[in-house]
Amino acid sequence: MMHDFLQFLQEPLAQRSLWTCAVIGFANGYVSALVVLRKSALQIGTISCALLPGMALAILLFGLSVLSVLLGAVFAGLMVGLGSLFVSRTGRTSQDTALSVLHTTAFAVGYIILVQLGLQQKVDDWLFGSIMSMGDSELLISYTTAALAVLLLTAFRRPLLMTLFDPRAAQTMGIPVRAIHYGGFALIILVLVSSLQAVGAFLTIGLLVAPAATLCLLTDRTNTIFWGSGLLGGGGSVLAFFLSYPLGWHLGACIALVLGAAFLLAYLFSPKYGVLRKR
Repeated sequence: MMHDFLQFLQEPLAQRSLWTCAVIGFANGYVSALVVLRKSALQIGTISCALLPGMALAILLFGLSVLSVLLGAVFAGLMVGLGSLFVSRTGRTSQDTALSVLHTTAFAVGYIILVQLGLQQKVDDWLFGSIMSMGDSELLISYTTAALAVLLLTAFRRPLLMTLFDPRAAQTMGIPVRAIHYGGFALIILVLVSSLQAVGAFLTIGLLVAPAATLCLLTDRTNTIFWGSGLLGGGGSVLAFFLSYPLGWHLGACIALVLGAAFLLAYLFSPKYGVLRKR
């Protein structure tokens, strides 16, 4: 088994997949700090399952291509997220309730359309991820989005944190609080969509939450949370790659499992906030 794995690592496909795990894992881990600090993990997790209708509509109108799928997913994510906010502000329904209804309805519609189009295999890839099957164009989009997300979040991290922790003070300093808020939300959606093919809609939430949730149990320094989450996301994804092949496990599921295990260890044994440490 080990000999077969070493031979597999020498193949270009394996090396490309390993590099993809590192890049996408680091970018998602870095952005996960924003997700956790915004306390929007549940919202993002719900939206991740609501991307199918936009993808289905884009394929119906423009055909199956990487660009159409990407734009359709971004459109669906933004519409479901902003739509739930609109429904909650114009009626008696809370945003969480509206989001649950909208995302399940949207998911059902998108799934039916894509299956009718004969794209069952693509649906499985989008739901559960398949790094090995990513083409050059999909990899280019994922790498570009990852680099752009890290750069933008690093450049605007200070005003983003100010709008999160003290919006009134940020507004008095001339920071466009609403624009920063929606910009951060759009950035999270973009990273979520770019990881769709690699990890899948169901499992990508692990990459967008677990790294920062783990670091928040280890440190209170926001700078450490951002960079540490990126390193944990990248390192955990690489470790999952080395575990998944010998064990015969699905790579996306293995990534979520490794990051979940890291969170559990921090929850139990963190020097500062660990449950066992406190006792």
